Amino acid sequence: MVRVMATGTFDLLHIGHLYYLEEAKKLGDELIVVIANDETVRKNKHNPVTPQEMRCKLVEALKPVDKAAIGYKDDFLKIVEEIKPDIIALGYDQNFDEEEIRNALKRRGLNVKIVRCSKYSGDDLNGTRKIIRKIADMIDNKKLYRGEK
Repeated sequence: MVRVMATGTFDLLHIGHLYYLEEAKKLGDELIVVIANDETVRKNKHNPVTPQEMRCKLVEALKPVDKAAIGYKDDFLKIVEEIKPDIIALGYDQNFDEEEIRNALKRRGLNVKIVRCSKYSGDDLNGTRKIIRKIADMIDNKKLYRGEK
């Protein structure tokens, strides 16, 4: 059995997330997704719209996902040691240096293949920032709710 691990924030689920997880699932038999904890999201991206527990539950409910877990605050490799994946599937836009990850894994005695998934290009709402921008524009232009003027 080949165990695949995918990671991400997964704030405001969108088609790009689903595509990434479907691509990751194709790499093996079991897909475990690690959700970034709220503190990590705040430090690296933005204030999360949805709390980590909610994001974890939503991701775990997706068809390609076998299990989801929340990552640790101070040691991102600790969860890798626990899950023991054969493959780590990275999203096309995740800012990780693959060689740095490989070296860090080797230092901990973990032999894990790193695979970069491809980009979903079929929809203009394939990113959390794009969704937030569209909602903000609709609010600014009073076009979010029917009958707004």
